[in-house]
Amino acid sequence: MKDNELNQTHQTENAHWPKEVVIATNNMGKAKEFEAMFAKKGMKIKTLHDFPDIPEVEETGTTFAENALLKAETIADRLQRMVLADDSGLKVDALDGQPGVYSARYAGEDKNDASNNAKLLHELAGLPKEKRTAQFHCTLAVAAPGKNSLVVEGEVEGLILGVPRGENGFGYDPLFFVPELERTMAELESEEKNRVSHRAAALKKLDQELDEWLQNS
Repeated sequence: MKDNELNQTHQTENAHWPKEVVIATNNMGKAKEFEAMFAKKGMKIKTLHDFPDIPEVEETGTTFAENALLKAETIADRLQRMVLADDSGLKVDALDGQPGVYSARYAGEDKNDASNNAKLLHELAGLPKEKRTAQFHCTLAVAAPGKNSLVVEGEVEGLILGVPRGENGFGYDPLFFVPELERTMAELESEEKNRVSHRAAALKKLDQELDEWLQNS
């Protein structure tokens, strides 16, 4: 069977699925990362740019899953649509998983990357390389009216350097060294980073589990 025939069969079998999914972000670059996967399932994406009246959901959870679910379920209930939300951050083993859900505001509510990195380096000062293990973590939550929500997770293992390296990243990327790649996240080109990131790992799991979740409506 040819590819176009397979696609037509796939779309016919899943005709009852939603035609659109709202990605709970105003970041178009982030939304683009999900577009291809949903397109394979015959679904288009929208973002919060398309719904400017939706208020920002306060992230009051104590775990990545709680925050992702809070965003996805709140917006899905408000819009009566299928919604995907994520929560991501850095977990440092020597700091008992911190900064975790507070990664973006580790050094204060102004969400300043330089301040966050400076605080992290201060907390790890003097710690040997083998004790500077960390993970970039991403939780994705998908919610829809009348359904139990779907949650998947992805992680990338790494080490926290003592000196930043690279110009391409943001957040903790210049300090997060991936041994397998022998580079920091900030030394990777965006295309390569998108292939190996924690969000890419979570997206792969979502791709594997979403069909079954959609069918169990």
